[in-house]
Amino acid sequence: MRHRTGPESGPLTRWVNVERLPQGRGAATVEASPAECTALAADFKIPAIRDLVGRFEISGSTNRMTVTGMVEAVVTQICTVSLEPFEGPVREPVEVVFTDTDQLAGTDAEDVEVPDPLIGGRIDFGALTAEFLALGLDPYPRKPGIAFEPVVAGEDAGPFDALRRLRDGEG
Repeated sequence: MRHRTGPESGPLTRWVNVERLPQGRGAATVEASPAECTALAADFKIPAIRDLVGRFEISGSTNRMTVTGMVEAVVTQICTVSLEPFEGPVREPVEVVFTDTDQLAGTDAEDVEVPDPLIGGRIDFGALTAEFLALGLDPYPRKPGIAFEPVVAGEDAGPFDALRRLRDGEG
């Protein structure tokens, strides 16, 4: 998943001008509002998100920056076994390299891991927070204490039951 970099980044945007950081070091914190959490939950097709926070450390030069940190939230998902909603924490570590768009000229994205572009010396930490929250979501969430139990409808429920009976001399 690549970061959205245009001005319409989605429900959570926090543009930071990283060119103005002293000695290429800094920090950014994104705290999503309840309305932004509701909009993101709708985007991710889950019942709810709350307490979404992204904390980031920024280091490097203005043409190559490394962003590290953590995205945390409490999410409500639907259990894939019981189909009941349940709430649980998400903690997703972040490590992303950004490069000035001039540095990307002539690079073939399929040959090498291309860093994310710095757009006009800015990074959208809101979009970054949303992206790493999405990466941290369990694609097959299970409510704690719920186990998948395969359904068996009696002894002769299997498609090979007739063969088993023949093999065992029952038929």
